[in-house]
Amino acid sequence: MPEYTIAVDAMGGDFAPAVPVEGAVIAAREGGAAVTLVGDEAAVEAELAKHGASGLPISVAPSEGVVSEAEPPALALRSKPRASIAVAVGLVRAGRAHAAVSMGSTGATMAASALALGLFPGLERPTLGGPFIGLAPETTIIDLGANVDCKPSQLLSFGALGASFERFYRGKESPRVGLLSVGSEDGKGSRQVKEAFSLFRSSGLNFVGNVEGHEIFEGKADVVVCDGFVGNVLLKYTEGLAAAAGRHLASRLGADNPAAQAIAGLAAAAEGGGGPLFGVNGVVIAGHGRSGAASIAASVALARFALDRNLVETMRGDLASALARAEAAG
Repeated sequence: MPEYTIAVDAMGGDFAPAVPVEGAVIAAREGGAAVTLVGDEAAVEAELAKHGASGLPISVAPSEGVVSEAEPPALALRSKPRASIAVAVGLVRAGRAHAAVSMGSTGATMAASALALGLFPGLERPTLGGPFIGLAPETTIIDLGANVDCKPSQLLSFGALGASFERFYRGKESPRVGLLSVGSEDGKGSRQVKEAFSLFRSSGLNFVGNVEGHEIFEGKADVVVCDGFVGNVLLKYTEGLAAAAGRHLASRLGADNPAAQAIAGLAAAAEGGGGPLFGVNGVVIAGHGRSGAASIAASVALARFALDRNLVETMRGDLASALARAEAAG
């Protein structure tokens, strides 16, 4: 029997339920985890029948309704308590699954996870971070859109969680943490950034100061911290720029040109996959709505990796240490 059971939100994402079901089948065939698909039972069973999934460790948990990107997450979850994302994280809370994966509404995934699993002590909101895959693959950007308005203290929490992720995921013993700003000099930036700067200096993190936008791709910091408004604009601008550059090169050089294909590959990589939701008391992987089946299978594998390495316990301890040092320094 597989060691873990992963709940996959079969109704989350732009191509649900077809793509999440296909991704779950790939993950189940790769082994290492059983998958519980959460969604409209008839629709999910119909998709499973297309993939010859008989005999695989896949089960179906029925749900009712979906929270869309356009809906306010908290209100939607109150009116749809049996929505697919609510049921998926509920399985984790009940001990019937070890982790959850969703490519649906990020806001709904955050809200459902915080409600069902709770947050780390000292943390006001969960957050989402990760690399610009293929563009700055060794740098974690945090927040990428989960929190559009942030207090300086929240930015410090995000930095501590990002540093913990870098140690966990890439084995960096003392990750360099920087604040995204309009200038690299001390004292540059908005009031929010200036106040956060002093908190980071006394946090005990390996703080390297302010980071300008172009320095993200130069590897100045392993973790770059910003509020979710800026982070999401940065992420989507980078995705769009890569896609536009690929189209431009294809029109000038031909679609078969290696340079055009390389840029198109970067754009595709930047759009897919999922990352852990930081700050909740359980493993939840949130991903891009446009993710393909292979990316969903990779998200299931990431959930297994996080469980194997005790990601939640490590992050909880690292956050507590950083907040305690900042408080002691006044």
